[in-house]
Amino acid sequence: MSARLDPVELARDLIRRPSVTPADAGAMDVLQQALEALGFACRRLKFGEIENVYARYGTASPNFCFGGHTDVVPVGDAAAWSEGPFAADVVGGVLYGRGAVDMKGAVAAFVAAASTVLADGPPRGSISLLVTGDEEGPGHDGARRIVDLLTAEGERVDHCLVGEPTSSAELGDMIKVGRRGSLNAVVTVVGVQGHVAYPHRAANPVPVLLEFLQRLRTRKLDDGYPEFQPSRLEVTDLEVGNPAHNVIPARAQARLNIRFNPRWKGAELLTWLEEERARADASFAGTVALDIKMSGEAFYTEPGAFVDLVAAAAEEATGRKAELSTSGGTSDARFIRALCPVVELGLVGTTMHMVDERTPVAELHALTRVYEGVLRRYFKTFGAA
Repeated sequence: MSARLDPVELARDLIRRPSVTPADAGAMDVLQQALEALGFACRRLKFGEIENVYARYGTASPNFCFGGHTDVVPVGDAAAWSEGPFAADVVGGVLYGRGAVDMKGAVAAFVAAASTVLADGPPRGSISLLVTGDEEGPGHDGARRIVDLLTAEGERVDHCLVGEPTSSAELGDMIKVGRRGSLNAVVTVVGVQGHVAYPHRAANPVPVLLEFLQRLRTRKLDDGYPEFQPSRLEVTDLEVGNPAHNVIPARAQARLNIRFNPRWKGAELLTWLEEERARADASFAGTVALDIKMSGEAFYTEPGAFVDLVAAAAEEATGRKAELSTSGGTSDARFIRALCPVVELGLVGTTMHMVDERTPVAELHALTRVYEGVLRRYFKTFGAA
């Protein structure tokens, strides 16, 4: 029988490793040691600079997976913190530190919940953890690469719970059952510099860029999708860098983001943007270029037995009925959903990425009970006879 682990002490051990993306700083070593002590087989997967772990207990189906990350964002002004950002101090029943909420606390709760369930004997299936070191960074060498590898190897993952801090005001009040897709684009218009008094000798890129952006912004992408907001394009930056009033600049650039619901596929949006780029380019003496990067497709996990059991476990441990939501930004769930249905449930996210990121110790224990309840209900519902 395995020993039951304390989620607070494991979270503190993880927080003490300053794993600001792309650094690992020993965080994966801490996690691997805890998992191997429970009998998990751990695979360290390093892609580029990024350390990742895929761990599995058992070989039988179904395979229930916890998804998470140990990398964190920079601390900002360290002097502004009430407690050291990597000291992992507990003050007044509250755990302080970068990653306490997003999401070393949840990773520790995963492991502690597994330790409690395994103390009663092997489950009717397998428990796995997919933990990355690149969620807060570009996302190129973390979950995306692990998913590709597991798919190529034929590894089956049946369902996954990602521990992002989804709770809004109180623990367990919100479960993410989908996310909008995200697309980033940079449009660069290059013309011909000249004197403003002789515009016929120049090619001004600024009006071309503004007209291009206006055409994009005035198109209504959709009216929404069941359980999703309408898709939306936002211009996030404009840059010309021209300090002179009497000079027509040679270059203008803008950045934009599109958050889109499942009415769209990323390829469809790329086609539309390219059509608009070609239209602008054809009528201009200079050039109009687009650099587009897909952050992830939209996805939605339909209501059913899996979503129901996660919601029931959260309500049992917290006394709250969770709202099922598709709001917010992106997470590693956008990659893991290629393997299996995914939901997200974690701590209250109000202090994530902030100075004095923190979580009450009691909520960390409560989240562990939620995850323990998910495991027990999961294998009762889906486990092999």
